[in-house]
Amino acid sequence: MIHQRLISQLTKGQLPLTRVSSVLSAPHLVPAPTQKAPQAAYGMISITEWQKIGVGTTGFGVFFVLFGILLYFDAVLLAFGNLLFLVGLSLIIGLRKMLAFFFQRHKLKGTSFFLGGVVIVLLRWPLLGMCLETYGFFNLFKSFFPVAFGFLGNASNIPFLSALFRRLQGASSMV
Repeated sequence: MIHQRLISQLTKGQLPLTRVSSVLSAPHLVPAPTQKAPQAAYGMISITEWQKIGVGTTGFGVFFVLFGILLYFDAVLLAFGNLLFLVGLSLIIGLRKMLAFFFQRHKLKGTSFFLGGVVIVLLRWPLLGMCLETYGFFNLFKSFFPVAFGFLGNASNIPFLSALFRRLQGASSMV
């Protein structure tokens, strides 16, 4: 009875159908979904293949740096991680934007310490190089930390941590 009604609706063009096979019975017809697959949302940022490769390269760079620190500042792993991180960053945001970010007038101190630390690590002085890199990293991204702490303070529901992140957000400068 149901099959006859579906077949009559199909022949009249009233119902789009798809073929579904059942394990126990012969294939039969069922109504197809009438909604279309959702399209990309308005305002979505498209990511190029180079940016995807850059995310992977940056991830491997961070992994090698952390692994090099874990293995008592292994110079080869740290140097390889630093190079992968910088190459990945340039693939993600582009070489011109990366150079514009690093060589802003008010970020030259952080850039010189960070890139100097990379060079020192490449010259096989890993402990000194990582100390210089860390200082340079904090100088480069000091304007981002209040934003990150504010987000973490609002996102966490743990009273102690949210109070700590809100205090850290207010203590940092936006320069």
